[in-house]
Amino acid sequence: MGVPSAPGSDNLTNFSRLTNEQKTTWSRDFWKMARNLSFMNQFAGRGSNAMIQRVTDLTKSEKGTRAVLTLLADMQSDGIVGDNILEGNEEGLRSYDTVINIDQLRNANRLEGRVADQKSIVTFRENSRDQLAYWFADRLDQMAFLALAGVGLDKTNKGADRKALPDGKKWTDLEWAADIKAPTANRHLRWSKTDGDLATGDTSALTAADTITYNSLVWAKAHAKDEYIRGIRSSGGEEVFHVFLCPKAMARLKLDPDYIANVRSAMPRSGKNPLFAGTTSVMVDGLIIHEFRHAFNTVNAASGSKWGSGNVDGCRVSLCGAQSLGFADIGTAEWNEKEFDYGNQKGISISKIFGFLRPQFHNDHTGQVEDFGVLNIDYAL
Repeated sequence: MGVPSAPGSDNLTNFSRLTNEQKTTWSRDFWKMARNLSFMNQFAGRGSNAMIQRVTDLTKSEKGTRAVLTLLADMQSDGIVGDNILEGNEEGLRSYDTVINIDQLRNANRLEGRVADQKSIVTFRENSRDQLAYWFADRLDQMAFLALAGVGLDKTNKGADRKALPDGKKWTDLEWAADIKAPTANRHLRWSKTDGDLATGDTSALTAADTITYNSLVWAKAHAKDEYIRGIRSSGGEEVFHVFLCPKAMARLKLDPDYIANVRSAMPRSGKNPLFAGTTSVMVDGLIIHEFRHAFNTVNAASGSKWGSGNVDGCRVSLCGAQSLGFADIGTAEWNEKEFDYGNQKGISISKIFGFLRPQFHNDHTGQVEDFGVLNIDYAL
C-alpha cells in the first residue's frame, strides 16, 4: 500500500490550481529572492540608523491609512543649570511625519504553447520566479537611485528619456513618482577643479575637467557634517557615510594619486586590500565608497542635454547618512497563475505594493527645507 500524498500536493504540477498556502509559499520565495538580489536592500533596515529606512506597517490617521516615516529634529535648548527649576522648562520632542505614497508594480511571464508534462510546469514556475525576481530587484534599484539623486522616473539611470508608453504603463504614473524632487540648495554641490573646492550645485557650470578626486570626497564629508547630516552609527560607535558612484566615476577615482596612496596605506599589502582585490566597495576616512551601475549619470543622455554646455558627461555621486531614503515595503508580493487559450498557454504574474521617498525637513541650522540625509555632488566623467 503506497504512502498517501499530502493534501493539495498534486496541485504543484496542476497549473493554476495552487492552494492558497502554496501560492503564499511561491510569493514569499519570489520576494525573498528579489530582496536578496537587490543592491539597495543591503542598506535597508527598520530603524532610524538605517540608510534606507524600511516602513512595513501602515499608520491610521485622520487622512486614512498611510505609510509614515518619522524624522526627529535635534534638541535646541542648552538645558537648566544647577538647582534651578526644570519643571515647566522641558523641551518638547519635535517630530516630522513624512508620508510615503505607495503604488503597485506588476509584471508577468507567458509561455506560448502547451506545457506537455508535469515536470515542465514546475520548471516554468521556477524559471519565472528567478527571472521575475531579478527583474523586480533591478527595477527597485533603478527607482531607489533615481529617488536618491533627485531625478524623475521619466529618465533612465544613464540619463536617457524612458521609452514612451501609454498611460498606465509608465513609471511616472506611479502614485509616488511626483514626490521625487530635485536636491535642495544646501544638499546639492559640484566639484570645481579650477577652484579646487566644492561649489553650489549647477549642472550647466560643470566642465570636462571637474572629475572626481579623493580630495573632493574629503571636503564633501566635511560639508555633510557641517550641515548636520547625521551619519550611520557603526558598531564601534563611529559615524560613517555611504558614497555611491557609477563605474566610470569609480575608475576615475581609482586613478587619482591621493586615493591610491590612502587606500594603499590604510590596509595591509595583501589580497584583502581593495586596491589589489578588485572589490567594488572600499572604506576610507569614514566613507564607504560603492561602485554601482545605477548611480545616476548622463552617458546615454541625448547630445545637447548632457551637463556643462550640453556635451559633458557627468555622474551624480550620492553621499548618504541615516534616513537618506524611505522605502514603504507593504505586505508580501502576490503570485498568480492563469491559463489562456483553453489551457494551451500558461502565464504567471507577480505584483508588489511599495513606494520610495527622499525625506525632507525644516533644518534649524539653515532655516530652510532640506534633504534630510543625503548630499548629492556632481562630477564630470
